[in-house]
Amino acid sequence: QVQLVESGGGLVQPGGSLRLSCAASGSIFSINSMGWYRQAPGKERELVATITSGGNTNYPDSVKGRFTISRDNAKNTVYLQMNSLKPEDTAVYYCNANAVDVKWAVLGDLGGRDYWGQGTQVTVSS
Repeated sequence: QVQLVESGGGLVQPGGSLRLSCAASGSIFSINSMGWYRQAPGKERELVATITSGGNTNYPDSVKGRFTISRDNAKNTVYLQMNSLKPEDTAVYYCNANAVDVKWAVLGDLGGRDYWGQGTQVTVSS
C-alpha cells in the first residue's frame, strides 16, 4: 500500500505565502507523476500543479507565476510553494501520486495507480 501524508496548510493573509509538503511511503516500487489538487466548498476538485519524475511541470493559468511545484525523488516528497495567495485560493489541498506498488510490480504490472492524501486546509483571509 502507498500512503501520502500532507503538511503545511494553515491560515494566511492575502498576499502571503505557504509551503505544502507531501511525503509518500509504503510499498513503493516507483512513482511517476506527483501533483496537487484542491477543492473549495461547493466546487469540484481542480488541478493545481503536477510534476513528472523527470521534473516537467504543469500549472493552470489561475496559479501560474504564483505557485511552484517541486519534488525530491530520493525522499518521495513533493512540495508546493504558494506565493501571493488570494482568498480564492482557499480550499482543501490534496496530494496525488501516480505510483507503482511493489505487489503489482512483482507480478509484472508496472502501470501506475493514483493515490491520494487526506487533504490539508489552506485558508486565505484577513
